[in-house]
Amino acid sequence: MFLISYLRLSVVAIALSSLLLLSACAGMETLTDMMTGLTELFSDDDTADPPAILAEDFQGETQVDMLWKENVGKGADQKNLKLIPVVANNRLFVADYNGRVQARETGDGELVWENKTEYTFAAGPGLGAELVIMGTSHGEVVAFDRITGLQKWSTPVSSEVLAVPVVAHGKVIIRTTDGKIIALREADGGFVWVAEYSVPALSIRGAGTPLVFDDKVIAGAANGKLIALQLVDGKTLWETTIAIPTGRSEVERLVDLDVDPIEARGSLFIASYQSGTASVAEGDGDVLWRNESVSTYTGISADWRYLYISDSHGEVWQLDQRSGASLWKQKELHNRQLSAAIAYQNYVVAGDFEGYVHWLSTNDGKVMGRIKLTKAPIETKPVIADGIVYIYAKDGTLAALKAR
Repeated sequence: MFLISYLRLSVVAIALSSLLLLSACAGMETLTDMMTGLTELFSDDDTADPPAILAEDFQGETQVDMLWKENVGKGADQKNLKLIPVVANNRLFVADYNGRVQARETGDGELVWENKTEYTFAAGPGLGAELVIMGTSHGEVVAFDRITGLQKWSTPVSSEVLAVPVVAHGKVIIRTTDGKIIALREADGGFVWVAEYSVPALSIRGAGTPLVFDDKVIAGAANGKLIALQLVDGKTLWETTIAIPTGRSEVERLVDLDVDPIEARGSLFIASYQSGTASVAEGDGDVLWRNESVSTYTGISADWRYLYISDSHGEVWQLDQRSGASLWKQKELHNRQLSAAIAYQNYVVAGDFEGYVHWLSTNDGKVMGRIKLTKAPIETKPVIADGIVYIYAKDGTLAALKAR
């Protein structure tokens, strides 16, 4: 029996909640459309299109070495979270759902400090000059000292935090599941400003991490719009529609921008769940190009000229940054529920639902190497720092890898 992706489970949970919350005046047509979408989502198509089976005798051209391997509590504890390690100054900071936050040496994985708290972490860590910032499933933002791990402050916000906090210019930028973008003071967690945007009745669980640059905050929304705010006061600079809902049922019309927007060569890049990938001018939000063939909910990465995307079917694409044109597509990992595909030297790295990490060539997408870390899914995007790939699996397995 094949695993059902976390995305589909999250959609159904939200959809069922939406059905229960519909007012008495809601028409039967709306209810029928939503139930039709759910039926399509849980159809037997998965059994007809199973995950690709990996060859047992695979001999890669690239050797992947495991430098070290440790365990961080229970990891995401089988939940769909944004717990992504972060590296700075030869330290790796990581947390698990059950309130454990750690700092480790990047060289050998040795534990520097650990703080076991009562929080339920859902997103983070975000890193400031002196602080490690976490978001919780109960709507709290918590700051810890980078050197000692001691808690410095905690601030309640309006709902669950499912995007990694971003620290910039003395502010901590937070996204909550009820559509708010919040700026807190880094020093003490006090509120600076709040911007609020509508959330559709049915949306994907999760939120992309805001991008901060040139005194702007860039964030994708569940309604398919990309938004630019002033960092200083949260005022909207521009909004651009990236994804337009199509289809008959509510599920077919989902257009969430749940991936982290990225910036490269003066342009912004964003992708939606079902409506493709786009490039946007950072100054005014004008759409430069769209590629409606490549949709994703996992993430985008870039090198000096290209974008790399693992799509909703577990196929990895290389797109030209200037035009959005597809240059190659790797199909050998079809439906293996890949993590975001991250560019790394001459490779693209992605994890899958059986705990494998795959190395693809940036030249043509050929699978060059792979290594199995655990039996648990790897949904968190790989983290690259100083030539090392850090992988954090859903069961708490944390490993440092290097290709040669």
